[in-house]
Amino acid sequence: MAEPTTAEHLALLLTESGMQRMAARVLCALLYAEQETMTAGELGERLAASAGAVSGALKTLVTLSLVERVPAPGSRREHYRMRADGWAVMTDSNNRLIDAMVQSAVEGIAAVGEDSIAGRRLAEMRDFYAYIQREIPALIERWHQQRGMR
Repeated sequence: MAEPTTAEHLALLLTESGMQRMAARVLCALLYAEQETMTAGELGERLAASAGAVSGALKTLVTLSLVERVPAPGSRREHYRMRADGWAVMTDSNNRLIDAMVQSAVEGIAAVGEDSIAGRRLAEMRDFYAYIQREIPALIERWHQQRGMR
């Protein structure tokens, strides 16, 4: 069996971290592409994947704010590219998940009591995610400043 390429390795890591397999493959194809944009057809060819699989993956990646549709002069096909600042936008939008984790911990503590063993574990979960929730916006702002984006 051939050794996986760097792009394939990253796609595998993303898949193991919970991203849908085809979304991870499409993301890596766009990330490693030498051209600015690619059509769904070009992505399907590169990945030897069906049009439906690529379309679904692109929809997911657009929803995650990692990929965007862009106009291509002279082309009737939709073109896609990695979104500038997509990693920061995606991380910031994941605050909804962090909000849900904090709320879930608060509800769990209310159900079992903060002085119980489970309550102490849930309090640590609440405190950790509340900390992350407070820090992410400042991290993203510093990232933007470092890159001269704001």
